Amino acid sequence: MALALPIHLPRSRWQRSFLVILGLIVTLSIIAAFFVEEPLRRKIEGDMNASLKGYKVAIRKLDFHPLGFSLDLEDWSVRQDAHPEPPLAFVPNLTASVQWLSLLRGKLVANFRIDQPRLHLDQAQGEQEIDNKIPANERAKSWQQAFEQIYPLKINEIKVNGGDVVFKPDGDFKPLHLSNVNVLATNIRNIKSRDHEYPSDLHADAVVFDNGSLEIDGNADFLAEPYAGIKTAVEIDKLPLSYLTGAIHDYATIRKGTLSGKGLVEYAPKIKQVNLDDVTVASADMDYTMTKANAAESKQIKKQTVQKAKEVSNDAAVQLRAKNVKLTDSTLGWIDKTATPNYRIFFSSLDVNVKDFSNQTKEGIGTVDAKGRFLGSGPSTLTAKFHPQTGSPNFDLDVRINETDLLKMNDLLRAKANIDVTKGFMGFYSELGVRNNAVDGYVKVLFHDVDVYDKAQDKHRPLMNKVKQFAADVVANVLENRKTDDVATKASLSGPIENPNASIMEIIGKLVENAFFKAILPGLDETQKD
Repeated sequence: MALALPIHLPRSRWQRSFLVILGLIVTLSIIAAFFVEEPLRRKIEGDMNASLKGYKVAIRKLDFHPLGFSLDLEDWSVRQDAHPEPPLAFVPNLTASVQWLSLLRGKLVANFRIDQPRLHLDQAQGEQEIDNKIPANERAKSWQQAFEQIYPLKINEIKVNGGDVVFKPDGDFKPLHLSNVNVLATNIRNIKSRDHEYPSDLHADAVVFDNGSLEIDGNADFLAEPYAGIKTAVEIDKLPLSYLTGAIHDYATIRKGTLSGKGLVEYAPKIKQVNLDDVTVASADMDYTMTKANAAESKQIKKQTVQKAKEVSNDAAVQLRAKNVKLTDSTLGWIDKTATPNYRIFFSSLDVNVKDFSNQTKEGIGTVDAKGRFLGSGPSTLTAKFHPQTGSPNFDLDVRINETDLLKMNDLLRAKANIDVTKGFMGFYSELGVRNNAVDGYVKVLFHDVDVYDKAQDKHRPLMNKVKQFAADVVANVLENRKTDDVATKASLSGPIENPNASIMEIIGKLVENAFFKAILPGLDETQKD
């Protein structure tokens, strides 16, 4: 037998009337929402597109909830006009609603919750974004205006759950992938703040390149003009560097290595600063490659970098500091594909420690200490002291390379002097100081057990090539120290530097290269002209 539950209806007439009115309101709200949703969807979509330049937004469906005065935008996408496929962004759901807690405090503002958004850039789309003629701050402003078209209230909180960001380079390279991206920004609609004040809380975390992690904790000023400002701690752990090859493959290859570090980033209209507290690159294996295709562009990039470095030197509005940066157990190489034959020079088992590096003179001297093996053979050390630039390079450098197997240098020797060796060892020693665009120092090269010319090895070489080989062998024998069975040459370096507008690394590289071959090839200047 079924059990009938009693239903208690309101006894008073006004209570029954209230329930009837409430039911009518709910019914009419549902009906009104049904008829208002499509016109509202078209209006929001049109207003967003009117705010954007170079992009188009498409919204498949809008759900309006009149009782809570909230709405959902479902399955909406953003396409780049220049390269519409695939979409730049796809958002399964965005919910906009009244922030009821703020309403209790007398503020009528909105919450935005964005669930599982997917952002995608391929090579062509990425290049279009870089080459976009509209300044980045204007584009950011247009996106802010577009989002404001979604809901009539000012946005006070944005929450992103489970986002996904992908950059897919051309070629067979791993995509740059950020997964499980979560962002929370609160107290956005605050009063306009003074400089260096960031009243909004900001947090973000993500998985980077499948294995690394990124966490951001800090504050922001979303109302700053002409663009928003942030000041936040950033921490990265075990980011795999090999993924970056796809983005830089025209210039470099990174086969392995991880990046971990933490620091502070402040980026605002009136100040930009990066403070690196502790950064470690571990077990990296990478090569920079010079080719005929990238030589001109590389030169232009270096020129722009040097110019920018000079502009920000001692600039109070741009502060760069590296307290402790380490490179451990790594291999760094440089490949010259413009030479004949191509050659590669590298340091392996490399440990580098950079301390107290800054673009501010008041911060004092930065130091670099390094040790490794030149060409995987010669134990090597480098120490350097760098003073923040005040218009010209200012540094001291001490380099020691011991007992390098000369057989490992044959490609380099063939490319630079058209000679090679069959055995031998080399030591390289240099002390350099640069002040006021002038260099003072020396480079000393020490050889022992060198055999340059070998009849069996060189019997198929052209006659002039054999002559050069033989001449080099004669010079080595003439210079040989009979007591030590060594050959030592020394080149003095003093006078104005060749190109004072180059970067410090370019200046060091050119000084060492010129002095090295001046010391390593004594007496061969005339034969190299043949």
